[in-house]
Amino acid sequence: MSSLLFPLAPLLPWAYAMALVPVALLASPRRFWWPARVAGYLGVVLVLAAWLQAVFVDQPHDRLGLAMAGLISLLALVIIEYSQRYLEGEPGQRRYVLALLATLAAVATVVTTGDLFLLVGAWILSSLSLHQLLTFYRDRPQAVVAAHKKFLASRLADASLLLATLLLVRATGDSQLAAMLDAVNGRLQASAGLGWELQGAALLLALAVILKSAQLPVHGWLIQVMEAPTPVSALLHAGVVNLGGFLLLRFAPLLSAGVPAQSLLVLVGGVTAVLAALVMMTRISIKVRLAWSTCAQMGLMLLECGLGLYELALAHLLAHSLYKAHAFLAAGETVAHARQQALLPRMPAPELGGLLRALLLAAVALLLLEGLWTWALPGQGLPWVALTILAIGLAPWCLGGGQRATGPLTFGLLLGAYLLWHQAAGWLLDQSLAEAPLPLTALAIALLLGLYLLQAVLLARPRGALARRLYPLAFAGFHLDEHFTRLTFRL
Repeated sequence: MSSLLFPLAPLLPWAYAMALVPVALLASPRRFWWPARVAGYLGVVLVLAAWLQAVFVDQPHDRLGLAMAGLISLLALVIIEYSQRYLEGEPGQRRYVLALLATLAAVATVVTTGDLFLLVGAWILSSLSLHQLLTFYRDRPQAVVAAHKKFLASRLADASLLLATLLLVRATGDSQLAAMLDAVNGRLQASAGLGWELQGAALLLALAVILKSAQLPVHGWLIQVMEAPTPVSALLHAGVVNLGGFLLLRFAPLLSAGVPAQSLLVLVGGVTAVLAALVMMTRISIKVRLAWSTCAQMGLMLLECGLGLYELALAHLLAHSLYKAHAFLAAGETVAHARQQALLPRMPAPELGGLLRALLLAAVALLLLEGLWTWALPGQGLPWVALTILAIGLAPWCLGGGQRATGPLTFGLLLGAYLLWHQAAGWLLDQSLAEAPLPLTALAIALLLGLYLLQAVLLARPRGALARRLYPLAFAGFHLDEHFTRLTFRL
């Protein structure tokens, strides 16, 4: 790995940073939005040129960083264009554009740099500049309180990442990511073990990502920042909150050998995914449902990294970013969509037996797929844990909304899409790492299978005794945010 080794890709942060000067100097909104829009288009051009250079120039390149840079440049262009229309006539637009460009420059630096100290600095800057976006409406107390909660959680994450950085530099003697990971791989190949410094660094990295990704019990700010402008929510949920997942992918060789860090990721990520998914079932506000969905999806992504399923985690990260950007930016069309759905005949509630048969059908289909895949591509095995997670996640699609032909067809299309994503993610990561210990795998499968069965009972019997007992707790978020909220007001 290198810092992309190209003259083009490291220029992506500068495309956004250099636009700060004309935005600060120009007077009217009609003028200072133009530098931001030019920076958005320039970022896309730079990433495309870097990919062409990676394909046609025979040099080592960082495929993961290039993929993330492409994602960020695309999101930046869309959000800048959307923001100009969304904020037309609003006061404080210059402050918004400056904070947006600073956030984009910092996030682009995180994914393209090859130096750990620069990565940490950009990580901290991305949080500080995002804070200005979250408090854009400073006259709204709820927005200020939620942003302050996020500020505290982010500073704890920064402290954890700084300590991890010091341990990594002390253990490897270098701040370059390539040299660090080479030193880690060298120790593992020599069967020397990580040692307490690298084990501690892996654990602190996992803790920093947990705090940054709004996992329980510091998740409340992610749910409560809905007072921010919609494009800020899209940027947060589709880009900034995924930096934790990127950091885990970047340090995958280190984390794959750190069992304490893996255990922390699986436990916290799994519990967060389960509880957030249950809470999401009680929400009717579209943006709040999307926020709880992000919390659950980030928990699932951390669980995947803890299990060593880095290809699945990368595919999940990219797909989740694109989906959440579209979901938030298209949230204004939800009312019209809801009215259209009200005109259609109401679908009957799924039966418990049907949901269980769907799970069984998905499991059988994936077993057949695994056998066919092994026969056709014997050198490229599919992890059985990833297939199990996929079976649980895709099982409801086998129902097809009551139409027998639609269910298997949709399931097959989703399955084929995942296989393509899996192959692409494997090519981007270009690494082969050991999976997590069996007890962690068993815990993760038990959590996800328990969530599926619990949701099946709730959907099939929405007025049953279990639903009546669970609904008040889930609607209150299981009262998990109260303690951190009290701490926020004290500080």
